[in-house]
Amino acid sequence: MLAETDSSIKSTIYIPLLEEGTVVFRPTQGVALDTSIFRVLPTDDYDPEDEVWKFPPGAVVRCEKQKRDGEEILIAVSEYSVIPARRLE
Repeated sequence: MLAETDSSIKSTIYIPLLEEGTVVFRPTQGVALDTSIFRVLPTDDYDPEDEVWKFPPGAVVRCEKQKRDGEEILIAVSEYSVIPARRLE
């Protein structure tokens, strides 16, 4: 079960930016909901008119560790949604 608590661990995650003309990532904080699942938090200066984030603040994303410029970072790769289990009758 994915749950956010007051003591939830925050990590730096990288969100792909759209409409930049090249591959660009915005570092921001994410609240860990599971091992690789995070709720995206806005940066202090987040402005959706200035930057188009592939996954906006509030989105729940799956992240993968990737090596960029010699450093291993968490990159948001897909939106995460919980599909409820079907009840067998």
